[in-house]
Amino acid sequence: MYTYEHSVLLDESKCTGCTTCLKHCPTEAIRIKDGRAFINPQRCIDCGECIRVCPHKAKRAVCGKLSDMERFKWKIALPAPSLYGQFDNLEEIDYVLDGLLKIGFDDVFEVSKAAELVTAYTRTYLKLDGVKKPAISSACPVIARLISLRFPSLSEHIIHMLPPMEVAAKLAKDKAMAEHPELKKEDIGVCFISPCPAKASYVKNGFASYESCVDEVVSIKDIYFLLIGKMKKSDDVPALSESGRIGIGWARSGGEATAIFNDDYLAADGIDNVIRVLDQLENGNIPPVEFIELNACAGGCVGGVLTIQNPFIAKARLQTLRRYLPVSKNQIDKDESAYIPDHYLFEDLPEYVPISRLSDSIAQSMRMLADIHVFKDTLPGIDCGSCGSPTCRAFAEDVIKGLTDRDGCPIKALKELKEGKDG
Repeated sequence: MYTYEHSVLLDESKCTGCTTCLKHCPTEAIRIKDGRAFINPQRCIDCGECIRVCPHKAKRAVCGKLSDMERFKWKIALPAPSLYGQFDNLEEIDYVLDGLLKIGFDDVFEVSKAAELVTAYTRTYLKLDGVKKPAISSACPVIARLISLRFPSLSEHIIHMLPPMEVAAKLAKDKAMAEHPELKKEDIGVCFISPCPAKASYVKNGFASYESCVDEVVSIKDIYFLLIGKMKKSDDVPALSESGRIGIGWARSGGEATAIFNDDYLAADGIDNVIRVLDQLENGNIPPVEFIELNACAGGCVGGVLTIQNPFIAKARLQTLRRYLPVSKNQIDKDESAYIPDHYLFEDLPEYVPISRLSDSIAQSMRMLADIHVFKDTLPGIDCGSCGSPTCRAFAEDVIKGLTDRDGCPIKALKELKEGKDG
């Protein structure tokens, strides 16, 4: 049986069972049992909301370490464009890229460069016959997993373009092999510098039949402090950046959508807003649009839980950086725009069991659903979380599934006790 390897984990020694994470999990993946949180791995989408809201720092992201790259002879850094927004008074992206070389990388390949190429081919993709509209971006792995688990009817809307991180990894390895023929494929390692744990999960698990080209994922938090010590203002910093406004813009919400040069788009960020959009789309309440960009983190990737800076400050810094850049430094030839190379595409989506499925039998599911509604009507309906489930509806479902006891609601028990005394 396939097991999905997650990058968001619980530190039980720090958990107090306070229910804060319980109330913010978008897929109701968390329960409180015996005074500690429990994460259901089948429901978790690695969005990091529990990390963001936990007052006791009991949730943590598991990423690789920079030292893990030592097993490779040729080490390549893949900086996410959101990394550039973390630094105060940054005048040139080249300072960051030069800093990455100084902390031990042999080469740097900007994910923002790959983003500009993905953008160009996405324009071609949207013109293809048979593309289900509105087309939903596949760049955020949280969104792809959320749709598969909670909105499976919308899976056919996800575009089959690989995210810029993957394209960058493939192009970086090809470049290294071409420039250094003495190296073997296994000698070359690429390290993505990530703003969120979902990217680490993506790399660990792959994407359906697609196996990630990224070898390690380290957090922006871990890299930031190493870079600060190496980034020195200098007139002779080498010109390394190969990205324009479009590529850097991918770090913020709306950056991908606006770069397609199509006015019929919708962009939403923040997991609660994303779920509302998907609900409306599933119900047919979204006006006709060509493209939908969804980011689980508020503000886009700059709002990831593995970043250092406030996302609004980071967005402002990126806007300043973009001001003096060309629109794009990476164009595709007119002849190339007629087709999309294979290494920009993935074949199929992962198969997940929708989290709303109660049973493999339709008849049994209908009976369980009826029992859930009946039992829910006996509950107080205040969604306090005292039972260890996020809502009264979730508690009723847990009871009918046999995952918890019927007498687990303390509010209901107290009410029945009071009524018994009064009687």
